Amino acid sequence: MTELVSQFVLLEHIGHPDDPAGKHFDLLLEQPEACETWRLAEIPVAAGPSVAASQLPDHRLVWLHKVEGEVSGGRGFARRVDSGSYELRTTSSAGEVRVVQLSGTTLSGVLRMTRTKATLSQKDT
Repeated sequence: MTELVSQFVLLEHIGHPDDPAGKHFDLLLEQPEACETWRLAEIPVAAGPSVAASQLPDHRLVWLHKVEGEVSGGRGFARRVDSGSYELRTTSSAGEVRVVQLSGTTLSGVLRMTRTKATLSQKDT
């Protein structure tokens, strides 16, 4: 069931002190008060392998409009690598699973995220 059409932004986040790899990607999904945010180890590729994913605390809505900038609290630097619209397809009652239809330049297709992995496909769910 399609519930919502909103904006998404994919940010490359470098220099976060808690990131042993030195770089990850933040997927921000617009909500009324803030952006639901998922940390992805890599950019998911359609029909590619799963990538590590974890849900983060919500991010400020201002990141929907920023192209790049310092992250508050000395937590590195973020730059936009993709943006577009998304439709929420399904969600679990515990909030641990999200399935969204993304329409962006890099991320386009159905993205399924759990607290441990994310997979992108070009087929509809």
